Order: sequence, then structure tokens, then C-alpha cells
Amino acid sequence: MSASGDQRPKELYEFGSFRVDPEKELLFREGHSVSLTPKAFQVLLVLLQHNPEVVTKDELMRTVWPDSFVEEANLSRNVFLLRKALGEGPADHRFVITVPGRGYRFAEEVRLIASSGNGVVAPEATTAEIPEREEPKVSKVRVWTFTAIAVLLVLAGGASWLLRHRKPLLTGQDTIVVADFTNTTGENVFDEVLRQGLAIQLEQSPFLRLVSDQQIQQMLKMMGRQLDEKLTPSVAQELCQRTGSAAVLDGSIARIGTQYLMTLKAVNCTSGELLASAEARAPDKDRVLDALGETASAVRTRLGESLSTVRKFDVPLERATTSSFDALQAYSFGRQAMIKSDWTAAVPFFERAVRIDPEFSMAYARLGTCNRMLEEATLAAENTRRAYELRERTSELEKFYIESHYYQQTTGELEKARQVYELWGATYPRDWSRPSAETAVSSLLGRYDDGLAEAREELRLNPTAAGYDDLIYFELKLNRFSEAESSARDAQKKGFDFPALHTDLYAIGFLQNNETEMARQAEWAAGKPASDHVLLAWESRTAAYFGRFGQAGKFSRRAIILAEETGTKEVAAGYEADAALRAALFGYPAEARSAARRALNLSPGREVEFTVALAFAFAGDADRAQVLANDLAARFPEHTLVQSNYLPTIHALLELKSDAPKSIDMLQAAGSYELSQSGGMYPVYVRGKAYLSAHRGKEAVTEFQKILRHRGIILNQPLGALAYLELARAYAVQGDKVNAESMYRDFLDLWKNADSDIPALKQARAEFAKLN
Repeated sequence: MSASGDQRPKELYEFGSFRVDPEKELLFREGHSVSLTPKAFQVLLVLLQHNPEVVTKDELMRTVWPDSFVEEANLSRNVFLLRKALGEGPADHRFVITVPGRGYRFAEEVRLIASSGNGVVAPEATTAEIPEREEPKVSKVRVWTFTAIAVLLVLAGGASWLLRHRKPLLTGQDTIVVADFTNTTGENVFDEVLRQGLAIQLEQSPFLRLVSDQQIQQMLKMMGRQLDEKLTPSVAQELCQRTGSAAVLDGSIARIGTQYLMTLKAVNCTSGELLASAEARAPDKDRVLDALGETASAVRTRLGESLSTVRKFDVPLERATTSSFDALQAYSFGRQAMIKSDWTAAVPFFERAVRIDPEFSMAYARLGTCNRMLEEATLAAENTRRAYELRERTSELEKFYIESHYYQQTTGELEKARQVYELWGATYPRDWSRPSAETAVSSLLGRYDDGLAEAREELRLNPTAAGYDDLIYFELKLNRFSEAESSARDAQKKGFDFPALHTDLYAIGFLQNNETEMARQAEWAAGKPASDHVLLAWESRTAAYFGRFGQAGKFSRRAIILAEETGTKEVAAGYEADAALRAALFGYPAEARSAARRALNLSPGREVEFTVALAFAFAGDADRAQVLANDLAARFPEHTLVQSNYLPTIHALLELKSDAPKSIDMLQAAGSYELSQSGGMYPVYVRGKAYLSAHRGKEAVTEFQKILRHRGIILNQPLGALAYLELARAYAVQGDKVNAESMYRDFLDLWKNADSDIPALKQARAEFAKLN
């Protein structure tokens, strides 16, 4: 039939090998239909219609869900589904690009084409003629047989429908508490292993959410119980009620002859009603983990999780972790230490786990995390790389953890890490460990607003010490000092006490000029191996901030010795590198070179090399600074901060005296990451120095004011004090004598109790005298 006169050709979208029919909401790839949910299709359509502009998240949510309120996680989920339909992976976003802090844009060229037909037809589609045939005669017996079969099929279909549409026992908002296993076998090896193994199995589920061990320990403390108390069914039930959870998972293992009987029950923690149960037998000890996996899968389904997600996210335990009981036991002990933020104690357990099973991917990943928290960046990178190489032996959730940390800690590709976190959040929107881990990337990128949102989400999903630490950290970075103090006090009121909290309180004391608080925290850390050198390093920086160079050196030496005694050489090297840079900035080139060499002898880590390169450059040793810059470029070719922060800063500093305009141009690459905590705002400082050298006082003022405005980032680093001096010089270059005098006075007042022979101080006094 020909088209009627009022039918007009409709427009279709085409990009790459894809074609989109907006009217029929169909997506095709090379003529083949691609399955896509209606909302994901609408997201695609909005992005196509705005190509290549950025569409904000708010605009997408208003357009796709015009009459209802939705959470951002819903949008992320549909973006994830869209990317999956387009064939994109975590590290390959060809079509849908995330614009951090804003929204999304469609990157591929989009073409509009006209179609005069009534629809999109696959090229290979054909219409076949079905020949007519004579209807056979059917006996009454056969009719009754067919009728009976039809009735049975209807009944079976109805039963199947009821199973699929039955009301789930748990909802997507419920949480559950995992109790310790009741072990009547007399074999102690099962005590820690089974609960840890069950948690690993259940954490694969996007539907279920376990109350974290950190939250359990905090609740035990509030209940007046020991933190390591065994979670018997009665204790677990009380925890369940106190945390507002829906159920307790109570497991047991018993020995029947040579076999092992594994039983798992889900019990309503309010009524005591049995919600679901499953059991499995293992012929021997080596098959116990298999039996555990069987019971976990069965209970997931019976609690209301869909069969599709159970099948998709159900990697057997021996593949997701290890087949070795001893390795899993060591891993369990390491996880318990991590829960208490005792990174030093956790390390030997994870090291034992990978010695027993060299292919235990998650043990390497957790070891890398502990290394990072202990500021052992080189070890963190090595262990995370090994985890990444073995990641096929993990669950989907563990892959997200490993891949994000690999890009973050090993290659340093921070934008790729961001993309993995986005997919992680879309797949597991209720998993608190994702925003917890993502905060580190936000800090490295200098995106503190994003980090604060992630910390709040982490604390909402898992109100623990780690969440408070992240919250306080980002409140400080954003200059919300009173809020940070309130959060710290709130953490203390709730019984949280962890080493990082005392560092946070010291930082708050410094920013509020509260010397009593600073002294209290330094006293708390004295004699505590994991904390004393950290607070001594803070004391060193504070002394230097106020120009007490000699006192700063004494604190540094003590911190270095204590860090070496605990075996954290890279941390000790970092303290030595800070001392070198401080000496160079204050005008002691010989001391700077000496400390720089000591730092490199301790550990040539990435952060150490960057700091030492700056020290050599400020001290006038351009050749050594260039050698270190070359080494960083060769070792970290893909590292976001090395390539876009560290190297531009070092190269600009080396060009500063000979070619100031070139120095300024070099620092353009660092603009997007100049507020990174890792870079210490040195790109801003060096850019300000370059403007000064070029006699562009107005631009120099802008840069040095930027340092003073970000007190929460700079904290007690020497640049925080030296920015006053450089700002005075910038005003003087402008001819603004009033403001120049004011800034010189501020600097000299800050250093009123400084060591009198510091070259930088002598020069400042001479400049001030000349100005007057």
C-alpha cells in the first residue's frame, strides 16, 4: 500500500553503526535491534538532541522523569544500561562522556536522516509465505489429552507467575546482620572463615545490604560489650533491632560422620519468625566453601532477590576469593584489623594470605589499600597491580574495587578511576564502600565539593569512623571549619575514637588558632607507634609556618626516626623531603640538598621525587631537578597528576628566571588540577612567582590570594605563610604601597617569633624597610 498524502518522512538519528527511531523508541546496530529500557532510551534521545552540548544531571532528570522525584542513582543506573547497550566498557566511553560535577554529553558525531517508511527494518529481514495444509482429523481421546495438557500448562504457568510476582520478604531498603556461625565440629578453622566467606558471597548481591562490621563494632561499644564479642544469635538479634535492620542471618556447621552439614537461616529480628532457610552437605572439608555458596545463593532467592541477579552476581567463593581455608582465615583477620583502621596490624595478615595463595586477588587489593593508608605509595601501587592482574578470580563487586584502585593507585589515571566508580555506583547503589573509596580520587583531583557529597553518602549508608573522617576532611578543604569541628565533636559523642580523628582535631585547632587543642592532640599521640610520628610531622610544619626553622627540624628528625622504626620508609622519606623543600624555600640551599639526598636514599617514591625535585629547583640545582623530572615522566606516563601537575610545575620553576612568559605558559596544563591536595598548591605558587618575575603584579596578586583563600587546603604548609610575603611583593610591583605595607606587616607579625637568621626573613625585613 502506498503512503498517504499526509505522511511525511520522519527523522532518524544515526551515529557510528547505530540508528535510532525516536517515534518507535527503537535502537538498532547494523540493522539488528538492541535491547534498551524505555528510560535509558529517553536518556539517549535527550543526549542526541543536545549533541555535542553538556546536559546537566538535573536537566536529564527533569526531562526523563518530568512528573516524579527520582534519586541521582536512578539516572546513573540508566546511563550505565545505555553504555552497556552501546558496547562501552569502564575504560572506553566513546559515546557517553561524563563531565564531572555537571552531567553528560554525547561525544560521537550525530547525523539526521530521513525515512519515508513506516518504521526501521533490519536489512536481512524477509517475509516468508507459509503454505496452507489440510487440517487433520483428531480423535476425542486426543482432544481430551490435549485439553489436559493445556490445563496443566496453565496451572504451571500460574504457579510460575506467582513465584515471580510473590511479595518479597525483604525490600531493597532493608539491611541484614550476619551472625557468627555456630560451629559444633570442634575445628576452630571454621570460626572466622565461614562468616567472612558468607559476607563475600552476599556482598555480590545488588539487592541485599549487610550492616558493616564497622557499624556493628560501634553498636557493640554502645551496648557496653567487647568489640570482639562473638555474634551469637541473641547478640545479633539485638544488633539487628538497634540498627533498624530487617533480619539476622544465622549460620551453623556440624559434622555428620565424614560429612559437614551447612545450615543458613534468615530470621526476622523483631518477631523471631523464620523468613528463609537452606542447607547443604559437603563430603569433606575442602568442599565446605562450595556448600556455603549453595546455601547463600538459595537464601538470596528466598529473601526476594530476583533469579536474574542471583545468576549474574554469584561467583563461587573459591573463585571470588581463594580455595584455601588458611588464606581465607588470614584474610579475615586482616579485614578485622582494617575495620579498626589499624592498617599496620592488617598488613602481615594480608601478606600471609598471599604467601599461602599467590593468586588471592582481593588480598593483594586490601594490602594495597593498607599501604596507601600508611602512605607507602610504591608498595600500594605494586600490590594493586598484582590484584589487577588476577582480577578475573573475583566477583563483579570485587572487580569494581580492584579496577578503581588500580587506576587510582598504580597507573594514576584518575578520570578512568572516576568512570569505574560511576559504573560501580550504578550497579551497587547501596554499597557504602564505593563512595568511601571514591573520596580519595576527589581529593587527588581537587574536587572537594564532589568529595563532600560522597562522604555524606558514605556516612548515610554506613555511619562509622571512616565516614566521619572523610566528612571532616572535606569540610576542612572547603573552609567549613566550624562544621568540621561540629562533625568531630559529634563523632566523639557517638564513641568514635580513631587516629585520624586526632589529626583532624589538630588541624582544626591550627585553623582556629587554638594552641591548647593542638597541644592536647600532640600529647595524645605521644608513645603510640602508629600516630606519634604523624603528629610530630604536623608539629614540624606548624613550627615552620611560624618561622621557627630550628624547632621544625627537631620535630622532623624525631618523626623520621619513629617512622623508620615502624618500617614505613616511604613515610620517613616524605618527612625528609618536606624538610628539604622547607629549607630551600627559607633560603638554605646547602641544607636543602643534603636533606633531599637523604630522602631519595630512603625511598624514591613518586611523591618523594616530586617534593625533592622542587627542593632542588628552589635551591638552584636545576640539573638534579631535571633528572628527577625525567624519571617521573618515564615511570608514570599515564599518571594524571604527574603529567598535569607535577611535571608542569617543575619545568615552569626551572624556566622561571630565564623565561618567565614560557614558565607561565607551561603551567596552563596544571590549571584543572592545581587545587589537588597532592600537589600542595605549588602550581599556583610557582605561577605567582612567574607573574612577579614578568612584572605582572595584578596577575601575581590573584595567584597568591588564591593560596590565602584556601586555608583548608594549604593548612600549616610553609606556602601558607610565604604567600603573605609574595603578595606584599606583588602589590609593590603594582605600585600599591598601602597594600604592600599591610602584607609585609602581616608576614612579619606571623614570623614575630621566628629564628632571626632565616635568609627569607632578612630579605623581607630589608624590602619592608626600603618600601618605607
